[in-house]
Amino acid sequence: QVQLVESGGGLVQPGGSLRLSCAASGIRFFSIYQVAWYRQAPGKQRELVATIGHSDTSHYTDSVKGRFTISRDNNKNTVSLQMNNLNPEDTGLYYCNIPGQTNPWGQGTQVTVTS
Repeated sequence: QVQLVESGGGLVQPGGSLRLSCAASGIRFFSIYQVAWYRQAPGKQRELVATIGHSDTSHYTDSVKGRFTISRDNNKNTVSLQMNNLNPEDTGLYYCNIPGQTNPWGQGTQVTVTS
């Protein structure tokens, strides 16, 4: 079964930066799959943040465009999310997963932006 482990979250001040990492295991031919980052704030539903395809084509939700960058290293089976100019609205539990599949959600990594 596919396992996805998120890391890199933390507590930062507004305007700060974090780099999240998603490590995948139990999957062959990782490079052919689209991978997505999601986040969920308390009391709100999980939302899509960014996606990256097998050809490195990236898409972002409007609220993070110009601030977040998603990338992947297929040799290491990892996907990263570089987050710059963070604001309190970015606070939430961040997950990675593969759209179109029913893999279990990982533990996520907490991002808290506060002064």
